[in-house]
Amino acid sequence: MLRIEGYDVKKVMVDQGSGADIMYPDLFKGLNLKHEGLTTYDSPLINFEEKAVIPNGQIRLPMQSGPEAVEVDFIMVNAYSPYTAIVAKPRLHALGVVSLTLHVKVKFPSGDQIEELIGSQFVAKQCMAATILHQPGLKSSASVERGS
Repeated sequence: MLRIEGYDVKKVMVDQGSGADIMYPDLFKGLNLKHEGLTTYDSPLINFEEKAVIPNGQIRLPMQSGPEAVEVDFIMVNAYSPYTAIVAKPRLHALGVVSLTLHVKVKFPSGDQIEELIGSQFVAKQCMAATILHQPGLKSSASVERGS
């Protein structure tokens, strides 16, 4: 969970391998953002299925994990995701965040202390399962017929 535009936002994926900060429709609508607030973003992105995705635009919003906030240019993508947003390595570095993916947590400096945000293994597994089940052409085990 991160604070974006003054709201606590859940189901944020921390992606250490990405350079793009992504926002999905659920978060865009949940923050009551308007399409008029989007600026042009012309470059297509490649999704996890290695297919090109054309962004709707981008929007700059404040994001924070502790007392410090950074401005983030989120690229708005009209695509399915079990996550509300993906936060990339450059923003994490700007906040001094260290990501521990195995433990689903991030640590960051906050004044004289080191704070940590602990994610949920259960929610991470739910998001992964939702992504797998949402793949086109994939049949669920309940819809597979057995031969006699």
